Amino acid sequence: MKPDDNLASELERRGVSRRAFLKFATYAASLMALPPSAAEALAEGLAAARRQSVIWLSFQECTGCTESITRSHAPTLENLIFDFISLDYHHTLMAVSGEAAEEARLQAMAANKGKYIVVVDGSVPLDNPGYSMIAGVSNRQMLEDTLKDAYAVIAVGTCASFGGIPAAKPNPTGAVPISALTSGKPLINISGCPPIPEAMTGVISYVLSFGKLPELDHLGRPKAFFGETIHDRCYRRPFYDRGLFAEGFDDAGARQGYCLYKVGCKGPVTYNACATLKWNGGVSFPIQSGHGCLGCSEPNFWDQGGFYRPLPTPLGAMGPILAGAAVAGAALGVGAALSARNHQQAYLAAREKEKE
Repeated sequence: MKPDDNLASELERRGVSRRAFLKFATYAASLMALPPSAAEALAEGLAAARRQSVIWLSFQECTGCTESITRSHAPTLENLIFDFISLDYHHTLMAVSGEAAEEARLQAMAANKGKYIVVVDGSVPLDNPGYSMIAGVSNRQMLEDTLKDAYAVIAVGTCASFGGIPAAKPNPTGAVPISALTSGKPLINISGCPPIPEAMTGVISYVLSFGKLPELDHLGRPKAFFGETIHDRCYRRPFYDRGLFAEGFDDAGARQGYCLYKVGCKGPVTYNACATLKWNGGVSFPIQSGHGCLGCSEPNFWDQGGFYRPLPTPLGAMGPILAGAAVAGAALGVGAALSARNHQQAYLAAREKEKE
């Protein structure tokens, strides 16, 4: 792609028809929960944009977030890299290594000052720089140096967003999320262990098209993907409302697709789009495969534990009714009327009490 070319001219040169491009823009708009009228604006924004320089840093992580984005199907990773962004640095995906790799990062920073986006997966250890270093540079130093002239930061995965498993107690490395070191830069958290690939590519497409961050929730996550709980959209929700629950992973209820609430599903307190976007091109998601949600896109999900213990029933003004629901499963449908936020607070309080 020539420096002065926009994406429209580059895609035309690659043989991508306007119809195919508009189809993609419509899909991307629906991913971000934008109204149909926004598809055209998104298409125009993408067409006028130039390839976005992206520097991807990997710190205390398992490479699962990179593995996830390679499975994106709208756009595919190949489309994203070759048509929409210039992935100037990424340990796992780049061809060069050693000094040449680090030089590529420095060159991208210098050539795109104030315009490049930094994507980070993994948390940052603060207790000892030697816990995680790249080319002799500590994760903290590399992050701070790279962020200095960045336009925005995208933390992908729960480790980068909230500390994740590296920050779980006793947190021997002093791991912290990226937000602790962003120095006021615009930040988007795309949590999940790993995140849904279309959430990552969708957010990048949005920033490219509109030149701004999408609407975020109180944890800095895009509302388009984290605006509702998994429970809100789960196809097993009608069973929950009727009080029909699996008591084990292979009992009669499980085989009939009953709600997995009693075997520890954290869907009611977990905000993510797993139940709608699903995984592997929309094939399935954990609950559809018979396993309860672990709540991996929420802060401190590992320390909360209790993956196979049911959530506590939240008590409040409707306490007597809901207390009865704990023994009369059918009445649990009443609990669905409470907000997921209250449910989540009750869950966290119960877990803290267990630790005392």
